[in-house]
Amino acid sequence: MLLSMTGYGKAAGKVKGKLAQAEVRSLNSKSLELGLRLPQAYKDFEAELRQLSAEQIMRGKADLLITSDTQAAGKNSFNSAAIRQHVTELRKIAGNLKLDNEHYLQLALSQPDAVVEARPVAGKTEWHQVRKLVKQALADLRKFREQEGRALEKDLLLRVRNIKKYLAKLEAGEPARRKAVRTRLDKLMAQAGDLDVDKSRFEQELIYYLERLDITEEKIRLGNHCDYFLETMRSKNPNGKKLGFISQEIGREINTIGAKSNDAGMQRLVVMMKDELEKMKEQLANVL
Repeated sequence: MLLSMTGYGKAAGKVKGKLAQAEVRSLNSKSLELGLRLPQAYKDFEAELRQLSAEQIMRGKADLLITSDTQAAGKNSFNSAAIRQHVTELRKIAGNLKLDNEHYLQLALSQPDAVVEARPVAGKTEWHQVRKLVKQALADLRKFREQEGRALEKDLLLRVRNIKKYLAKLEAGEPARRKAVRTRLDKLMAQAGDLDVDKSRFEQELIYYLERLDITEEKIRLGNHCDYFLETMRSKNPNGKKLGFISQEIGREINTIGAKSNDAGMQRLVVMMKDELEKMKEQLANVL
């Protein structure tokens, strides 16, 4: 079963009697790139959330957004110790410089550490409710990926079957190609009949030439790679990277056959196989 890296999941519900929502979006990427946007109250649970998301998303460029109306704005408070320290230091400075300005408190309150911002922190019960929403959103993402994966699987099956179909046509044309090669060699040998040619060297060159044109091994390997691709697609585990490696091997055999092709019909079939392979690669870029 194939899974797409592209997907969207969403879940909403009540947390502490107010609305909360979790959304996750994913696109294709070579590795996992996870971005999180959380309310301040849930920052302490970020590590747990990253682990949970990574286990489900696995690979892709993903963004997880959590919104919640449960957290009221906290009340800021003054940092008394810091204010006292600033006032004391300001008095010393003013005394040393013999200044009359005594607005020490106003100056102390203007310092960055004079006010402590209240940071809301979610309790475990609230976090468990939010975590449940996140898991529902990830499950929704999984369903979306499965649906997209079925479409990808259908298209990849078509491409591989087309390559195998062109390979069968190529094999059917092999006897005619061999006959054409043999006829051409017979003509060359007839033309060389009156020349003083080293027969032993000529036979070696002839064997080398025939080996260069032989594509038996390439045809067998190409067929095996296509079968292995189909077998890997049926695996229960995500195998997008593995399918990409197999497609590279398929391309290598097609290119070798093309390099050995000395027949117009064979070259056309090679071009059509390459076209199918490129369409496969476009789809594989989005397979998990």
